[in-house]
Amino acid sequence: MPQCKVPIYFGAPTELGATQRLWGPEVDWHLLDYTKEMVNTLKALCTRRMLAVFLLGFSSGLPLLLVGGTFKFWMAEAKVNLATIGAFALVQTPYSMKFLWAPLLDRYAPPFLDRRRGWILIFQLALAAALCLFSFFDPQTNLAALAGVCLLVAFLSASQDIAIDAYRREVLHDEEQGLGASFGVNGYRIGLLVAGGGALALAQFFSWATAYRVMGLAMLVSVIATLIAPSVSAKVKAPRNLKEAVVEPFLEFLKRGYAFEILLFILLFKIGDQMASEMFSPFYEQMGYTKLQVAGISKVFGLWATIIGGTIGGLFLVRYPLHSCLWVFGILQIVSTLGFSWLAVLPSPHLDVLTIVVTFENLCGGMGTAAYVGFMALLTDRRFTATQYALLTSFMSVPRIFFGSLSGSVALNLGWTTYFVFCGLIGLPGLLMLLRFNKWSKPEVA
Repeated sequence: MPQCKVPIYFGAPTELGATQRLWGPEVDWHLLDYTKEMVNTLKALCTRRMLAVFLLGFSSGLPLLLVGGTFKFWMAEAKVNLATIGAFALVQTPYSMKFLWAPLLDRYAPPFLDRRRGWILIFQLALAAALCLFSFFDPQTNLAALAGVCLLVAFLSASQDIAIDAYRREVLHDEEQGLGASFGVNGYRIGLLVAGGGALALAQFFSWATAYRVMGLAMLVSVIATLIAPSVSAKVKAPRNLKEAVVEPFLEFLKRGYAFEILLFILLFKIGDQMASEMFSPFYEQMGYTKLQVAGISKVFGLWATIIGGTIGGLFLVRYPLHSCLWVFGILQIVSTLGFSWLAVLPSPHLDVLTIVVTFENLCGGMGTAAYVGFMALLTDRRFTATQYALLTSFMSVPRIFFGSLSGSVALNLGWTTYFVFCGLIGLPGLLMLLRFNKWSKPEVA
């Protein structure tokens, strides 16, 4: 596995030492090298490709909470029982099954834009319409119908993710994948903010129906990102037939050494973090926090921590080995999840403690996701980007969906304090699998 580092070279003559006198003032070569490095880093940040990845990250993040945490807050407010709320994670099943239809997006291309952006545009328009359907139903009387709408939105959102992930892998160079992942994570988290804090605030002042209509309009704004995004290179040819699109991506991946270990690592690395996040909204509601408090602290205030965390993660990935970043960020993820058990033992709502816990969780989550996504991007073969990336991210979503569907029952039986301790501890097996990381490297780049 290649380390996700931007190759930066400087011309300071090291044999002359730290300083050298050149026709006058003494030159500090270390300072000059550092300045050049900062300039090169800024150049890597400020490109049209990175802007497109950031904006498409927003488009990818917006629908998730609208069938997840935000919708669960709506159900909790409607007095739907906790076990049913937890079971609703199953409507997100398309996120874990998207590799089944991803070959179609590799094989076929719409007759406009390019193979990736064309599909992204189609799914964005469909999502805008589907999100508006929420406004016609209510959880107290139409829960089954809303489950169907959630399933539809999850399918369209998962399909959009297939195309966006493939686009990011193909439009960025290998050495940009880690930094690009952090940009995508930051955009994704802003999408979560709009779908979380924005929707909750709209529901507080207006209604849930209005909130979901506005979210549908916000999805239409994402179309601008698709239209201004640079085209992907035409050098990578699409599979010639369905057999090549369906069979070859899986065979190519499974022929690698330790393929199943890699899939197991992807499954386990964020399992605790994902299970904990599934219950955040019901937890806040039961602990007595209002929608505006959650919107203001958990969503809006936490956004800046996530952006900072994602940016720090991306810059660390530029300078340090991916393996080391996964270790450090994985440990921080576990510690941040344990912080919610501290919040749970407090006898009444504490906005100051909520702010500390949420800030730290978002900071660590941004760093961890940047390394995690960058790792998966580097595993893919550019010939089958959509299918292989969909396979990997499908495994990534399994804990959130299937284990998340049990999270309500587990929290109900364990209590909030023990539940968050449990979520922290089950992240340890995935972290320990990093001891095998060097075995997963491709022979040609090991």
